[in-house]
Amino acid sequence: MPLMYFLPPLTTVLIWSGNMTINQLSVGAIAPSSIAFLRWLLALAVMTPFVLPAALRHRDEIRRQWPKLALLGLLGMGLWQGLAYVAAETTTATNMGILAAMVPLLTVLLSALILREPPTVGGIVGGVLAFVGVTVLLGRGNPLSLLQLEVALGDALMVVAATCYALYGVMLKRWSMNLPPWVMLYAQVCFAVLLLLPPYLMGPMTPIDGQNIGLIVYAGIPASIITTFLWMRAVRQIGANQSSIFINLMPLFSALIAMAFLGEQVAGFHFTGGLLILAGVIMAQTLTRPLTRGLTSDKPSSAR
Repeated sequence: MPLMYFLPPLTTVLIWSGNMTINQLSVGAIAPSSIAFLRWLLALAVMTPFVLPAALRHRDEIRRQWPKLALLGLLGMGLWQGLAYVAAETTTATNMGILAAMVPLLTVLLSALILREPPTVGGIVGGVLAFVGVTVLLGRGNPLSLLQLEVALGDALMVVAATCYALYGVMLKRWSMNLPPWVMLYAQVCFAVLLLLPPYLMGPMTPIDGQNIGLIVYAGIPASIITTFLWMRAVRQIGANQSSIFINLMPLFSALIAMAFLGEQVAGFHFTGGLLILAGVIMAQTLTRPLTRGLTSDKPSSAR
């Protein structure tokens, strides 16, 4: 496989990791409800000239599928990023990157529950390992502190956000729609803008200025449009499973970028919790043997 095929997913994860630092830089510069809405409004404005004609040709299918498209827009764009902006106020970019890397594992677990995909050895063992890693991270090295509910609100919100994005991926797989990828994305962005409008209007509505316009542009174009294009290209070239493995680099990239631009320090519990989560995710993705074999395959064939 040409090495150039690994450039799109690598670049995508690098931009996503940079967006964790953007989340931190937005604290105090722009309200979470404002950047969550304005980034997708900007993405919609940039996409419209290119995608609207195709969307109009598929308007009948969009009309039939609008409840599903609205829910996908809420999960994948509204809650995933909206909660991350709120989480950034009470946690670090390093923690956010580590917890966001749980998405592939959560996807495996939710697929078993919703899509009735059989649980795998890696899914069970990796899930337990990653859960231990999360308790180490949320407890700042002392998992027992969770018994006293000593969890940073931002960390808890990132777990919820990662779950929402994992659910987004699962429902995207479950609901097959007769729409081209860009048209499906465009429709979801339209619904996300509509759903994020009420929180934006309820405020606080932060005015756009020189301090926050760069944050909005980064979140709206590289972290929304460019990454979507690169990720679709990656899935097409090397497949969804191999592409998702690159998400495991988010903790490393997020920590390095946060250290360079925010001066964050990496503690021992970051390494311990991050390695446990990373090991659990890799096990879930690689050890795909079903936990139990089908009963019929174990039984001897009956005599004729």
